[in-house]
Formats: sequence, structure tokens, C-alpha cells
Amino acid sequence: MTEPASAGLPLWTVLPFAAYLAALALVPLALPRFWESNLNKLAMAAVFSVPVAAGLWRAGLTPWLAHSAGEYAAFIALLGTLFVIAGGVHLNGSLAGTPLQNTQLLAVGAVLASLVGTTGASMLLLPPLLRANESRRSKGHMVIFFIFIVSNGGGMLTPLGDPPLYLGFLRGVPFLWTLRLLGPWALVNGALLLIFNVLDQRVLEREERERPGSQLEEAQRVKEPLRVEGGRNLAYLAGVLGVVYGMGQYGARLHPDPRVQLAIQVGGMAALAALSLLTTPSSIRRANHFSWAPILEVAAVFAGVFVTMVPALKVLETRGALLGLSRPWHFFWASGLLSSVLDNAPTYLAFVSLAVGVLNQGGAHLTADDLGQVVAHPLGAVYLAAVSCGAVFMGANTYIGNGPNFMVKAMAERRGVVMPSFFGYVAWSAAVLLPLFVLVALVFFA
Repeated sequence: MTEPASAGLPLWTVLPFAAYLAALALVPLALPRFWESNLNKLAMAAVFSVPVAAGLWRAGLTPWLAHSAGEYAAFIALLGTLFVIAGGVHLNGSLAGTPLQNTQLLAVGAVLASLVGTTGASMLLLPPLLRANESRRSKGHMVIFFIFIVSNGGGMLTPLGDPPLYLGFLRGVPFLWTLRLLGPWALVNGALLLIFNVLDQRVLEREERERPGSQLEEAQRVKEPLRVEGGRNLAYLAGVLGVVYGMGQYGARLHPDPRVQLAIQVGGMAALAALSLLTTPSSIRRANHFSWAPILEVAAVFAGVFVTMVPALKVLETRGALLGLSRPWHFFWASGLLSSVLDNAPTYLAFVSLAVGVLNQGGAHLTADDLGQVVAHPLGAVYLAAVSCGAVFMGANTYIGNGPNFMVKAMAERRGVVMPSFFGYVAWSAAVLLPLFVLVALVFFA
């Protein structure tokens, strides 16, 4: 069998990818004012990615770059479409701020996150949660568990739920394959909902003792029944689900060329986003504080990711076994812990490529460009499940592990909620999440 071209890439070609990921983690902390500008983010992406692109071009490896560019277009199209459509739906009013109602809202978010993405679900459900609990003094724990569940753990069951899973779908993972992750999803989110309900009840009881008047009576009041404004956008969200699922299942029947299939998928999502912009009253987007800045930030940052990762993932694919990862729980913890401090989408691809390298050392002939083959491999499917769970779940470990985390924190602080510091939040995740992840590793990946 002909040796793959990636076998000839030197190990140092991994360095631009590693350096860029390190910069994404450190620059926002070290230079917060610099990081506020999306133009600065784009400039930093260019510094790391232009030399890599030039090197691939000189080596005659532009097909790899073109493939990654297509994935980038589909990735941004999905995130941008969900961002635009979710920004056109406004939940007005609020529920009662009781522990049971709060838990029910988080449970809805755990399901909704897999249908409209963790970012879309966070944008939709955080405002009514905060409005429902305006009369309560302690609300930081609510936002923390909201990040745990709605902004991260809930987005496990479809490729729309979280960016890592969508990247897997673009590389051949069947749309419905993620339903096999229902067990870990139910265990983690069910346990978190139970823990939250008990904790929220105790916090409310403490407020009853410490503050004059009945906090429970105030919390039980429904300020204004929930109503949906911009409801037609829910049909557009269903349309996105239909486009992604339909192209995944029947795209080859429409046209045999994967590039044409990708163009149809991107075009379909762009059309739905355009319909949302044209048919949604501007007052609804103003009520949601809609801004293009977050999606432009994602586009700028991931432009660098999708270029620098090309040679790195190829090297990991061919030499991954050298790192010593061999058991499913190795991949669960390794991908998860790295996702805690770096964005979980490139981390997912890195460890999927490592898994392919391990399988190929054992005699398989797989490629990370076609994860459908990996899913069909008995051990490959287990590795992929471990990486998927690690990347999605452990993005909740820190504020920087997943895109919606900082967004939710900022939205809550603008409404007067006192949120823990970076390390204060890590203390919460260590106490609540890590024991659950140990249980997931033992039950599903031992």
C-alpha cells in the first residue's frame, strides 16, 4: 500500500497549530484590550496561518487546504445561521423563580441545546431564567449550572448541538450516530439537574432565614407569562435541521461531487438566515441585544484554526500511536482536559486524528478525512464516542472551554448577577463536574 503523503511531514509542522491554540488561551487573559478587536483576532490568525498555507502550497498539498476551507465554510454557515435565527426569537415574560421551575427550564435547555445548538439555546433561555429570579439575591449558582447544562452538556445528541460534533458530521459521521451518546448525556444532565434542584432549594431556604419577608412567596409569583415573539424563526430552525439531515442522508443522490453537496448545504442555510433577517422585526433583535460581533469573532478565530490544523492533524493521524493513548478512557480524559482550556472544536479533531493513528498502528487503514470509516470500525466507534463526550462535556470546566460560556457570564453580569472569578468557577466545576466525569469514564469507557 502506498504510504500516505502525511507520513513525510516533519513533526515540527504541528507547532503552528499548537502555538495558535496556546495563543487563543493566553492572549485574552494577558491582553484583554487587544483581544476586544475582531480585526486584531483576524490579524493574529493571519500571522499563524499564512505561513502554513504558503508551505502547503509550495509542497503541492493544496487539496488538503481546499478540503479544510470547505469545512470552514460549512462550519461558519451553520454557526452563523443558528446565531441569526436564534437572535430573531425573543421569549418575553418570565416563569416563577422556584427551584422546581428553574430546574424545569434547565431541563428544557438540555434538550433544546441539541436541536438549536448550545449558543442558540443559551441566547433563548438565559433572559427568562434571570427575569424569573429577579427577586432572589443569590443567582450565581443558577448561571453556573446553566453553563454546565445548556451551554455545554445538553448539546450532545445531534451534530447541530455543539461545533465538535458538526465537524465530525462534515467528515462523514452519520447524522443519527450521536444518538448513541444518549447514555452519557442522560447520566450527566440528569445528575446535574438533580444536584441543582437540591442546591437551589437550600439557597432559597437560606434566603428565607436571612431576609425579612417571604422569599418563597415572592419567587412563586409569575411576573408575566412566557410568550414567543418572532415565532416564525422556529420554522427556520426546523429548516436548518432538515437541510443538515437531508444532505447527510441523501446528498449523494442529489449530486455525486461532495463539493457540490457542501455548496448546496451552505446555500440552504444561508437562505434560511436571509429569510430570518428579512422577516423578523428589528424590535425583536433589539430586545435580544443582537450584535454581529460574536459571530465575526468566531469567524476570525477559526480562520486560523482551520488552516494551521491541516498539517498538524495529518501528522497526528499517522503518528498518533507514539503518544501512548490506547484506551477509550485515555481519549475521554485527554480530549476533555484539553477542551477545558482550549476551544473544544479543534481539540476534537486533534484527538480523532490521534485515534486514527492508533488504529492504523494496529493494522487498520483509516483516515481522519472520512470518519464514516472510523464509525464502522468497532474500536474506532468507541474512541470517537470517548472523544465526543470529552470534548463536549469538559468544555464546561472553565469559562474558556466553549464559546457560549463567556457569553453567558457577560450577559448575567450585565443584569447584576455576581459571578465567580475564573478560578472560582473552576472550583465549582472541580467539585460538581469532575466526579460525574469519573463516573462517565467508569461506566462507558473503562
